[in-house]
Amino acid sequence: MSVGDVTNMSIQIDIDNVPGRVVALSATSVAKDWENTKHQHRKAQLIYSVRGILNCEIEDGVWIVPPQCAIWIPGNLPHSARGSGETECHCVFVEPDAASNLPKTCCTISVSPLLRELLLTVAGFPALYMPGGREDRLIAALLDELALAPLEDLHFPMPRNLRLRRIAEYLLAAPDDKSSKADWAARIGMSERSLSRLLQSEIGMGFGQWRRQLHVILALQRLTKGESVQTVAFELGYEDASGFVTMFRKAVGKPPARYLAEKTIDGQSTPSRGIVISD
Repeated sequence: MSVGDVTNMSIQIDIDNVPGRVVALSATSVAKDWENTKHQHRKAQLIYSVRGILNCEIEDGVWIVPPQCAIWIPGNLPHSARGSGETECHCVFVEPDAASNLPKTCCTISVSPLLRELLLTVAGFPALYMPGGREDRLIAALLDELALAPLEDLHFPMPRNLRLRRIAEYLLAAPDDKSSKADWAARIGMSERSLSRLLQSEIGMGFGQWRRQLHVILALQRLTKGESVQTVAFELGYEDASGFVTMFRKAVGKPPARYLAEKTIDGQSTPSRGIVISD
């Protein structure tokens, strides 16, 4: 069963009208390269990746979910999702008022060993369970851990301004392009200073930081599929692997091999800190 099958199942059983604070659906079989077109549901959704990279797109950005992480999608937020390579996932649907301190915006969440075990346990509950029992107590613990989970800043912000969006779409299509900020300003018909000011206003980061954020995201997608560091470096426009590794370490706090090794299927690693990319 793929996540696509899970989403289709949720539509068939009208997941938004199933009673209970939390409803979990499992995708226990491995699926390859699935995609769900844009949709939304009243309940918030958590998609936990056991293996493989998940991609979620909303109007304001592209979000990436590496193994042992999860994406939180608030209720009533239109989104599309797809899996890169072989993926194995669990979906949890949460009532908007289930807890007051859950994330209010789309975000990637680092899953600790405790949160992982709670997710896997809750995924085995029937959709209709008796309230007031063991299931309710474990779901309460799950919501507590979810509210405290550290965030991974693994998203590429998509600006609303049409000229900036042209840059974003081009960078997604040709991430190896080395055009400077001045080059891009000229292409879209504005001054370099205006471009910088508009980027800060729309997405809160500078051009160099924005492009590096994209490179980290694309690198994770490709490395998880088994591509070598050297191949990924060249695909992203770096002259050699060492330059790419330096950028990745600066962004994530550790080199690519170590970062991915800690996102293993046994879930025993400690959560990494969120990405902070300086301009």
